[in-house]
Amino acid sequence: MPAKRYKVDLSEAERLELEQLTHKGKISARKMKRAQILLKASAGWTDEQIAEALDTGRATVERIRQRFVERGLVGALTENAHPAQKRRLDGRAEAHLIALACSERPEGQVHWSMRVLAAKLVEMEVVDSISHETVRQTLKKTQSSPGK
Repeated sequence: MPAKRYKVDLSEAERLELEQLTHKGKISARKMKRAQILLKASAGWTDEQIAEALDTGRATVERIRQRFVERGLVGALTENAHPAQKRRLDGRAEAHLIALACSERPEGQVHWSMRVLAAKLVEMEVVDSISHETVRQTLKKTQSSPGK
């Protein structure tokens, strides 16, 4: 078997910190599992053994090893930052949506549906495209309900 590309060599201080972390009462399950992976990897366990013992995937074990080598202990234990998505509706478009949802229902409809609202916003050229789910989430956020 070839040598591991990302070898986990914990210093005594790092090992002690991880052991204390795994014995604390209140840490996230993900952080706990990552700490356990690093401790077992440092003890010489194979990725397959760690994955089986901790009921996780081998790829997860490999990824945690890599993050430890590249980013250090803190980088291996913490989450990656996820970039925020751009809002589909700005304040102006949101105001149009709410006004539309509060207006008289369309001909032949019992009430505004999310799909009809989305289609109407596109038809009015408020937005280029929008999904009914975005309409639903926006109305929920503003506590507007077209069905009531």
